[in-house]
Amino acid sequence: MRTFRPCLAEFLGTFYLCFAGIAAILCNTPEVGGMSGLLGIALAHGLALSIAVNAFGGISGAHFNPAVTAGFVVTGRINPGLAGCYVGAQLLGATTAAGFCRVIFPAASVSATHLGLPLPAPWASTGVILLTEFILTFLLMTSIFGTAVDERGKAVKIGAFGIGLTVAFDILAGGAVTGASMNPARSFGPAVELMFWDFHWMYWVAPIAGACCAALLYENVLLKKD
Repeated sequence: MRTFRPCLAEFLGTFYLCFAGIAAILCNTPEVGGMSGLLGIALAHGLALSIAVNAFGGISGAHFNPAVTAGFVVTGRINPGLAGCYVGAQLLGATTAAGFCRVIFPAASVSATHLGLPLPAPWASTGVILLTEFILTFLLMTSIFGTAVDERGKAVKIGAFGIGLTVAFDILAGGAVTGASMNPARSFGPAVELMFWDFHWMYWVAPIAGACCAALLYENVLLKKD
């Protein structure tokens, strides 16, 4: 139970994020009729993550993202064995959310959006994709450390809200460039449902690199040491 509870929390939190995000994208298709646009998609991701962090942060630490888990591994804040369990739960949560969205929404919407899979713009080169996802995830991981790890930030009591807002502004800034995944699980769920693996490796490499760099910088430079 010591491992099961936090892994279940990681599954549920990732489901919150991915179901809300994918559904918001699918709602913005002509077949469904939603008109919230990129702003609505950004808010759906950000609000879902904020709520999930509030609901499950006390159980698992609220990673909901293999890149975030990797950042906590390299700083020694989670052991590799538990981290592997977290990643498995996150991938399962994302795939389950994508599966439900595939059942709920019209096939034409699923096909038109690749089931909400974050994909790059046609003009985005490999370098642009890697750099953009690196920066977006770097900012996300920095916000996580600043609001949920650093005691000075925790005192402000906006941790979940700050993390969710970072995801929202990252999507507004980079959604049109790369799809603004920032999260290998967010990309994995739709990809495994559709068996569509184009560009997929980039959405693992860049977010993990960005999260690890941000975590190491905050841990070793910005974090106050007693």
